[in-house]
Amino acid sequence: MTLRLYDTRAAALRDFVPLDPENITMYVCGPTVQSGPHIGHVRAALSFDLLRRWLMHRYGRVTFVRNVTDIDDKTLANATAEEPWWALAYRIEQEFTAAYAAVGILPPTYEPRATASVPQMQEIVATLIERGHAYPAPDGSGDVYFDVRSWPEYGSLTHQSLDAMEPAEDADPRGKRNPQDFALWKGAKAEEPADAVWRSPWGAGRPGWHIECSAMAKRYLGPEFDIHGGGLDLRFPHHENELAQSTAAGDGFAQYWVHNGLVTVGGQKMSKSLGNFTLAADVLAAHDSQVVRYALAAAHYRSSLDLTESSWAEAEAALGRIRTFLERAERSRGSLSGDGTVTYIPTLPEEFARAMDDDLGVPQALAVLHERVRAGNQAIDEDDGAAAEQALHQVRAMVGVLGLDDVPGGTESEGATASALDALVQTMITQRAQARADKDWAAADRIRDAIAAAGITLEDTPAGTHWSIDG
Repeated sequence: MTLRLYDTRAAALRDFVPLDPENITMYVCGPTVQSGPHIGHVRAALSFDLLRRWLMHRYGRVTFVRNVTDIDDKTLANATAEEPWWALAYRIEQEFTAAYAAVGILPPTYEPRATASVPQMQEIVATLIERGHAYPAPDGSGDVYFDVRSWPEYGSLTHQSLDAMEPAEDADPRGKRNPQDFALWKGAKAEEPADAVWRSPWGAGRPGWHIECSAMAKRYLGPEFDIHGGGLDLRFPHHENELAQSTAAGDGFAQYWVHNGLVTVGGQKMSKSLGNFTLAADVLAAHDSQVVRYALAAAHYRSSLDLTESSWAEAEAALGRIRTFLERAERSRGSLSGDGTVTYIPTLPEEFARAMDDDLGVPQALAVLHERVRAGNQAIDEDDGAAAEQALHQVRAMVGVLGLDDVPGGTESEGATASALDALVQTMITQRAQARADKDWAAADRIRDAIAAAGITLEDTPAGTHWSIDG
């Protein structure tokens, strides 16, 4: 089987052919740390966590870089006298890290901050000026712009003609040759903090947003790498500008451009600027972290995802079925017919692998997972130890690839609630067992009915009685 990915630049599915099959290289645009993460940020990071995990399964080594944009217009705007820009950036970075970890997103191989790569950014700017693709503003402001009309391929990522593009709004247009020219270097301004300024051949200032990612990708992955990822909203102007400046500087840059769909609210993009966002911390406080991961992963990564309360309920029910089977299958091992061993257990069902190879088809892969859960439960019901063991191994393998086996549980209060519920149910199970031993069938039935009315299912096995919440 061949992995195929939808490449934005090609506007088509392409067979994935890595530069080095021994080391897949990925760069994903990380957060601009101006304020805390909303659930859309988590969905974006999770999309590439799923791709990374599948690439690890298929190839082994994956070098994964996700940057932190810690110097930016918005970060400077949100800073205060009590919390300078660099302190704000660090605090918000920690909030993103915590949200990612809560849903089991693997830490990147490297997580560079933009402020640590300013010399590398200046090298690219100097190269672009030397090659005639960039120019210092003639007004002495210290600004440096990329000359979009000097690069005929500008617009190739998003398939736009230059004349149809809106003017770039990332800098004052006073020194631009063309309205679409974008800032590579921004001259220092009197109203901005003195510690947000670096020396440069063109005057004191700081880097533009787009040059940051070009420099960090090259520094950590080299001039050419396999996959560049990010949200659909980053295609233009951010990724278009990255591609232009890096290739104009002579680098091969990304071979595949992969973009995840956005979380929407009533069909509109979730955005801080629109005020329609839900903070990741609030979602994680209200729901089990594995439920959050499942809900965010259940839709195809390129589709938009409109989250409602039913999204969490559906994810909780689906995840509950998987957990219940795994617990049930573990309890049943050794008590079913046969010795529970099978001659050969594939690492993953072929249908699962086929779905994941088809542009990371997680919804189809989840359908295979749930089919194996149903088959496993049926095998247990039919006392078929070999089939139950095979289903158990396959389900474990699938949840491992999807990262649904290593997400920490819910909040501390949720853990305490679960413990208290277990103690109460176990007490009722003990009382029911005693009533049955005393042949007090009416009392045993009353306890059973009370447990059932609470939405709890009892399963009597040779190893004892076990309970689960109906799902």
